Amino acid sequence: MADNNSGGDPLFWNKIFGGVLGSALTIMVVAEIGGILYHPKELETAAYVIDVQSTGAGAVEEAPIDLAVLLASADIGKGERVARKCSSCHTFDKGNTQKKTGPNLWDIFGEMAASKGDFDAYSDAMKAMGQVWDADTLFGFLQSPKNYLSGTTMGFAGLRKPEDRANLIAYLASLSDSPKPLE
Repeated sequence: MADNNSGGDPLFWNKIFGGVLGSALTIMVVAEIGGILYHPKELETAAYVIDVQSTGAGAVEEAPIDLAVLLASADIGKGERVARKCSSCHTFDKGNTQKKTGPNLWDIFGEMAASKGDFDAYSDAMKAMGQVWDADTLFGFLQSPKNYLSGTTMGFAGLRKPEDRANLIAYLASLSDSPKPLE
């Protein structure tokens, strides 16, 4: 009985080589025919623009953001939904003494940073900040806490969309027995 391996068939390796070569030629022919039959239309502008932030030379600067306009159209309900991202580290209810990684944010708007008496785990950077949590401060901080306040222990990456930040600020400002204006 003949063995079907290289020892029994003198053309075994020729068949293997021929199969590989035939497969490669078939792929090349199909690709060439596909290129002849299909002509993609080149678009004048990209159908989907990928937003890439560039800091190098020739970078396009973003238009300045008018915070007053954003706050005037801010939605407290949407801000409450955005705040869900914060709920793993913060609470928002009046009188909530549940200990989490961050302080309770009830009545934080208009107050000095690191001033919540029932929370004692503020970073040294937060203690030294010396700023009031007003709309401008929160807007910058919420964009990127670590870039805004070097040395903060807050691990949150930030909110990229200005509308989300404005909505969250409106929500935080509403968390008070006597809410302060968003100015």
